[in-house]
Amino acid sequence: MDYEPLQLEFYEKSSLELAKQLIGKLLLKQTEQGVAGGFIVETEAYAGPMDRAAHSYNNRRTARTEVMFGPAGHIYTYQMHTHCLVNVVAAGIGEPQAVLIRGVEPHIGLELMRNRRGELKSDRELTNGPGKLCKALGITMADYGHNVTEKPLWIAAGQAYDLIAAGPRIGIPNSGEAKDYPWRFYVPGHPNVSRG
Repeated sequence: MDYEPLQLEFYEKSSLELAKQLIGKLLLKQTEQGVAGGFIVETEAYAGPMDRAAHSYNNRRTARTEVMFGPAGHIYTYQMHTHCLVNVVAAGIGEPQAVLIRGVEPHIGLELMRNRRGELKSDRELTNGPGKLCKALGITMADYGHNVTEKPLWIAAGQAYDLIAAGPRIGIPNSGEAKDYPWRFYVPGHPNVSRG
């Protein structure tokens, strides 16, 4: 399998398109401990200024959201509670859109992921959620602003899944009608999807 990073052009599209096309791609992180990675099985699109659930709603430009206003293909990490979450910036400069990666199917560095995640009942719990996958892969807030076409954090071509489903995004109850947009994409029935 080719682990070469995808080119920047791949990310230069709307977050809705990118969220669908990221399904099956291979997310990889290299650290001193080794490489860990998995096939993306769940994403959520955030469509920028008109999307009440997006951090960039109403063109909200802060130190945290700044990377989304720049070129596509860069990493937007943010902290939720005690967890780091990882997003990939989509669209173009001045179009602050991003895709949250919610679940991956472990593929490389399984033992490393297990060590990072500690005592778990099963491997399905390693990466079936956005905070879990960041911990398992070693993705941290220090990855903010990183160009995803370069190591140590990159996305490569992966594998195709037969079916991709769409449904409402998760955990955004206070975002008006935006909470019902079917902008979460996932492989139905996959054990590493955060919710079925």
